[in-house]
Amino acid sequence: MKSDEIDDSSAPLIEHLAELRTRLIYSVSGFVVAMVACFMVWKPVFNFLTQPICSALAARGQDCGLYLIKLQEGFFVAIQISLVGGIALSFPLIAFQMWRFVAPGLYRSEKRAFLPFLIASPFMFFLGAAFAYYVVTPLAFDFFLGFQQVGAIPAEGGEVTSQTAGVTFHGSVQEYLSLTIKFVLAFGLCFQLPVLLTLMGKAGLVSSAGLATTRKYAVVGILVLAALVTPPDVITQIILFVVVYGLYEISILLVRRVEKKREKELREQGLWFEDDPAEDPLMKEFDRSEDARP
Repeated sequence: MKSDEIDDSSAPLIEHLAELRTRLIYSVSGFVVAMVACFMVWKPVFNFLTQPICSALAARGQDCGLYLIKLQEGFFVAIQISLVGGIALSFPLIAFQMWRFVAPGLYRSEKRAFLPFLIASPFMFFLGAAFAYYVVTPLAFDFFLGFQQVGAIPAEGGEVTSQTAGVTFHGSVQEYLSLTIKFVLAFGLCFQLPVLLTLMGKAGLVSSAGLATTRKYAVVGILVLAALVTPPDVITQIILFVVVYGLYEISILLVRRVEKKREKELREQGLWFEDDPAEDPLMKEFDRSEDARP
């Protein structure tokens, strides 16, 4: 059909390579600019990222203090914030450049089908990152800080009545930042599950029935994932498992919706055929007539 033709004509390989080089230059340039911008404001970003631990310490009456264990640790913290922030800020530009490179080779119907996923992917990532920052990290840090204990307290005469060792949190700046970023990235990537499975369902690579059948294997895989991408505390692992499994069930519903929409379109075009002939009433009637023959 003419309405579904590819917009641009075919081009030589050298032109495709030149186009790819241009898109890569734009993407890398945008990332470098975003990284430099984040480096200029790395301290406010770091202060924002330390709010969960500071709130947890303040609830216990403790001062919020992190330490530079190594001399160069502060510089590497600034670089780490700049890299992660640069990727986050430049992702829309990078995604747009990828789209501009791929779009000329797609049919118009494929563009209409793929574009919503391109928009939903960053939205779901930031939703997962926000969930990790505002919900998961406060619970996780409160759990970790619960292993502190107060040391020996002198009595009025100056004598120590007990020999209990004090266990107090004195965190490393880089260690804390790595842990927080790990939380944010883990939940941000896990929230991509509905987008990925729905896109695969639209491409015909997975089906809602297949996803429902492999549900028990998905549970095991999600448990392993929760154990690998989160720190070794039960609370965070349970939260990640519940969230990801819920997203898996939502993905089944989304894939089923895609299948129903595809079936409706094919039926309107007269191109729909039942997968199992035995379910067709005409085939069942034919089988009964065949069995009745002497």
